[in-house]
Amino acid sequence: MKKICLFLALFFSINLSAEPFEGFGVSLCWWAKECGKWPQERLDSLVEWLVSPEGLNYRIFRYNIGGGDDPQWTHCTPHHFGARGGKGLRAEFEGFQDEKDGPYHWDRDEGQRRILLMIKKKRPDAIFEAFSNSAPWWMTVSGCNGGAEKATDDNLDPKHYEDFARYLVEVCKHYKETYGIEFRTLDPFNEPETNYWYRNGGQEGCHFDVKSQVKFLKVLSPILKESGLKTVISSADETSVNQAVKTFEGYRKAGVLPLIGQYNTHTYSGSVENKRKLAAYCREHGIRLWQSESGDGGRGLMGNLRMARRLIEDMKTLKPAAWLDWQYVEVNFDQWSLVKCDREWKTYMRHKNYYVRQQFSRFILPGYECLNTEDDDYTTLMAQSPSGDSLVVVRITFKETKAAPVIPAGYVLSAAYRTSFREDVAPVALPEVAKGEAYVPFSIVTGIYERR
Repeated sequence: MKKICLFLALFFSINLSAEPFEGFGVSLCWWAKECGKWPQERLDSLVEWLVSPEGLNYRIFRYNIGGGDDPQWTHCTPHHFGARGGKGLRAEFEGFQDEKDGPYHWDRDEGQRRILLMIKKKRPDAIFEAFSNSAPWWMTVSGCNGGAEKATDDNLDPKHYEDFARYLVEVCKHYKETYGIEFRTLDPFNEPETNYWYRNGGQEGCHFDVKSQVKFLKVLSPILKESGLKTVISSADETSVNQAVKTFEGYRKAGVLPLIGQYNTHTYSGSVENKRKLAAYCREHGIRLWQSESGDGGRGLMGNLRMARRLIEDMKTLKPAAWLDWQYVEVNFDQWSLVKCDREWKTYMRHKNYYVRQQFSRFILPGYECLNTEDDDYTTLMAQSPSGDSLVVVRITFKETKAAPVIPAGYVLSAAYRTSFREDVAPVALPEVAKGEAYVPFSIVTGIYERR
């Protein structure tokens, strides 16, 4: 392939994140529970699309430790997750323990476990995290794992703090001893400081104010350390970066930062200022930072490109060591997922969001460092290989332009790929990129450059 030299200069600085970039990934909740029931031949292609270097190249996965609702539905409406406004019966997870000091039912959660084990086999370098949306129903105040009677109230009964901590650790120990999967991190919370979680709600959820989070971390930490696992605590998976900053400050004030080995945040909302602040906090304290969940609405390719723009903003301001999607597979929806299937979970296909995400994840590899460029409308992302020999440049174009990204001097364009209304990670002629003709409206282009 002919190479095009670009003799251009750029003022940029190396990413100063606390940890090197580890890769892209996704939660296994809730899609893996349903897809794990599929015939093996369908699962093979679905997982291959997810983990192979020619596919999404994802290597980070979050396993959901289900809490489980009361099988008698004593304190809530039967199957309330499937009611209007809920997340559907796919969100109805079985817990592993039905009562205090009761036996563990390790045969449960077969679907999600099946996907987890397939990923482990196909992707030996995978990183796994375990996380919880809610404690089992019998540990809660309301008797319902959808949340408390009042959505702003804590729902884990303080008398069950130790029970919940031991429950989480026992699940982690079981997966290590039985399947050889040692979760690197364990996150006991999911969007805890919100008003989302209430009795008869649409999914498992549990409110914890910051003081309650601190109290629970103090209970969980010694139990996890005594388990013999190498697993460390991650926290707090707030829904907003703005709240993640406040929670971090609360942890710092309470002196519990030494109890956690990783800080997670979602980026459904949050200012650029607070993304930079959280990155600085984690860097100052030497704590690895993950963007552990994100997604967005919208329509078609436009919505997908808007989500890609958030990804770029996250990478350049939050500077996470990992960037994760929330859902891999969704029913008939092309925004909150990368693959869509029918309502019976039988037919499935990759849609535009898959290819838009692939423009990043297939080429920006573990160990790459994102560069701080001068443009900042958050439509261009540059990432450099550890040796500095390769440079990946991802550019989103919304309006017609022939202005190509400015590339550091000394790099040679060797390949380029584009996703647009008519293309899916299709090769682009190198002269088109050099002249700026490749950047057509509503497209995303990835250029691969080599140091000459």
